[in-house]
Amino acid sequence: MTDSQPRVVDHPEASRFEVLVDGEVAGYAEYRRTPSSVSFTHTVVEPAFEGRGLGSVLARGALDAARAWGAQVLPFCPFIRAYVERHPEYLDLVPARRRAQFGLPTDQPAPDPEGAPR
Repeated sequence: MTDSQPRVVDHPEASRFEVLVDGEVAGYAEYRRTPSSVSFTHTVVEPAFEGRGLGSVLARGALDAARAWGAQVLPFCPFIRAYVERHPEYLDLVPARRRAQFGLPTDQPAPDPEGAPR
């Protein structure tokens, strides 16, 4: 096994992000994209790769891509939803009017983008 860093790639033709380790698909996050939003529907980390934090790498990469697209995020996938809840710097991606639907805080302001303490 090498020490290469995992990387997240988007495969729009398959409607999913993949996290690769040494070129091997270690997990994926399925999504549906519209011009204004990305709905995350399912996330999987393959059993051989569990316990390495790759789900978090995948979620972060997928959410960063959604931000770069200027898209709103609808976290139907429980893993992505929990990631957003644990990392409030992504909460602003979920429309305020939809946060209650996903069990996310509705009264929390967007965090300081400069990384102020949480």
